[in-house]
Amino acid sequence: MVDIHDEYRPTGYSRTYPNLMTQEGIAGDETKPLNSLTLTILFTRMLAGAGDNTICYYDRRVEDNASHAYQLAKSVCFYSPWQFLYWYDRPGSSPRRAGGAGGGNNVIGDEPELEFFDHIPTVWDDAKVIHGQIGEYAVLARRSGESWFIGCMNGNEPHTLDVPLNFLDKDRRYVAHIYTDDPAVSTQTHVKISRCIVDSSSVLKAEMPPRGGQTIRIHLATAEDVKTYPRYEGR
Repeated sequence: MVDIHDEYRPTGYSRTYPNLMTQEGIAGDETKPLNSLTLTILFTRMLAGAGDNTICYYDRRVEDNASHAYQLAKSVCFYSPWQFLYWYDRPGSSPRRAGGAGGGNNVIGDEPELEFFDHIPTVWDDAKVIHGQIGEYAVLARRSGESWFIGCMNGNEPHTLDVPLNFLDKDRRYVAHIYTDDPAVSTQTHVKISRCIVDSSSVLKAEMPPRGGQTIRIHLATAEDVKTYPRYEGR
């Protein structure tokens, strides 16, 4: 299987060569793009094939240009059967050599929101565009099996967007794990995790600061989940 990196422009070869899983050839996190450029590429890049966005998580460029909830959302919004996560980061047990990947020595931590990356699938059964404005913001929902993943990415202006869950099966209850930017959270990534019960009538509120985001994982609720988590009180 192949993931082509660097100055490669997609040509649709993945339709001829199914082992061509994805390609970079994209102004991803490795190039430290402005959010407005990322939110433009999102609307154009995947027309000719998957896009490996080289998602950074612990690298300094995240603080310089975006937020960590925004970084989580990229793994939903950018389609790629292979997607580099923790670009320029390394496991804590790796040897410390001069420079490291990309010149960095960032160590992958144990922040609670990393559970999202543990659950994110590589391919999807359905996709829905909920909101989109080129260069400004995007909200996409993707389904794998009976679970849904929602990525919300924001540009330079604050936005609060409604996220209706009318694509969920009626008469069934779900757990929503919501990952939001919150400077009050004491971890180095400042991501807050909220969990609640939702259904197809729920309308979530995605409140996003400038260059911020929000990410949501939704799965069927068990009887124990219904007892444990509060019902979402939005519309």
